[in-house]
Amino acid sequence: MYLEYFNLTEQPFSITPDPRFLYMSARHREALAHLLYGLGEGGGFVQLTGEVGTGKTTICRCLLEQVPENVDVAVVLNPKVTAQELLATVCDELGIKHPGDDASIKTLIDLLNRHLLDAHARGRRTVLIIDEAQNLSADVLEQVRLLTNLETATQKLLQIILIGQPELREQLSREDMRQLSQRITARYHLGPINREEADAYIRHRLQICGSSRNLFTGRAVERIHKLSEGIPRLINVLCD
Repeated sequence: MYLEYFNLTEQPFSITPDPRFLYMSARHREALAHLLYGLGEGGGFVQLTGEVGTGKTTICRCLLEQVPENVDVAVVLNPKVTAQELLATVCDELGIKHPGDDASIKTLIDLLNRHLLDAHARGRRTVLIIDEAQNLSADVLEQVRLLTNLETATQKLLQIILIGQPELREQLSREDMRQLSQRITARYHLGPINREEADAYIRHRLQICGSSRNLFTGRAVERIHKLSEGIPRLINVLCD
């Protein structure tokens, strides 16, 4: 509706998680650094949490663009599954052939372990990224924990990155989750951006879409930041 009027090349405030629009606030840079650290680790878990709309999924997509050539990545976007379905999804992501719905958990783990050992022998590393991880049930979380038991005599074969809403932190702090929690090598909670970052964030998105001027006054940015509470997705909705 307003693209032609403001001479914009595309929608500057789409809520689609496009890495091109990622504004790297200090918080976002640190969050991405934690995930990149996770790619270089030799097993265990990395945990990234944040409120809805803070940019977790966008950071994840930015991470995928920086994956080293010797790293294979499996991404699970819908973790509301059974343990068997999760393992089957991981096998699918890694191109591992399996019997499908008839495969038992043991069969899938054996196939995955064989694949990981072969990848390790070829000098490759494997990372599993689970988005919206707060939706994992307790028994599936336990199965995910057991995946970190796949190892050689000297090295873990699978690095797991858990990305989720604040409820994930609460889940992993429970007494019955202590075995998994103890294996988390890096944690980061992505908070909202401040007033100055909101101003830079809005300008950044406009510039990507061809705007050479700021379309929002200081008072408008102040109001947008207050109403959105610094949540980037809500900033997008209000600016649009």
